[in-house]
Amino acid sequence: MSLSQTFYQHLVLVGIPVAAIQKGVLMRVGIISATGPAGQAVALRLAASGIEVQVGSRSLEKSQQIVSALLEEWSDKNLALLPATNEQACDNELVICAAPAEACLDVLYKLRNLLEEKVLVSMVNAMFLAGKQLHPWIPARGSMAAEMQALLPKTKVSIAFQHLPAGKVADIASTLTADVLVCADDVTARNATMAMVEKVTGLRALNCGGLANAGPIEQMTAVLVNLNIIYKSHVTLGILGL
Repeated sequence: MSLSQTFYQHLVLVGIPVAAIQKGVLMRVGIISATGPAGQAVALRLAASGIEVQVGSRSLEKSQQIVSALLEEWSDKNLALLPATNEQACDNELVICAAPAEACLDVLYKLRNLLEEKVLVSMVNAMFLAGKQLHPWIPARGSMAAEMQALLPKTKVSIAFQHLPAGKVADIASTLTADVLVCADDVTARNATMAMVEKVTGLRALNCGGLANAGPIEQMTAVLVNLNIIYKSHVTLGILGL
């Protein structure tokens, strides 16, 4: 079976309409709270890979300003970036949450009805600064993804993109090479998330099982950020032997 056929099957299984699929490629995703550095970076990288992206924000005006600036900066690229409110960003079968950890649960609670039966991809990391180092903040259920799943029981939560440095992701003129760890309790959500990740040239999605593994994945981000600070670099994750 070809890679494009695998993408197609994953997206059909998760319930994405056939009309929204072309050669196994997801045509549109929405990103909640996409106007921060990480959200903008992922929006750019996905758009550069041929995916239409709704750049969500609480304020449509702010989203319009961000999208206009990104399209002007990358005017040589054919990027399908669309301004949207967070509510409009939820009008997709696959939605990414890029809200800050301290605000994401409040943001998602307000959108809970719109997210029912959707795949919600969390790229949220909870960290705090102690002295000169970042430390992972561990919520009561062990991960931000688990908190989201408890808050949104009718939503299919997965995780991805935790370990990608925003600056490197946003530089769509350069190739990004990294492994992306993906987990979800719902198999079709995990498969759809992996299919989206692998649409991006240079990214390899790895199946890390259920959300029980989301905690260690989220917490590893603090280690990578500290490496970036110490070595003045932009490291990505690579798993050998697979």
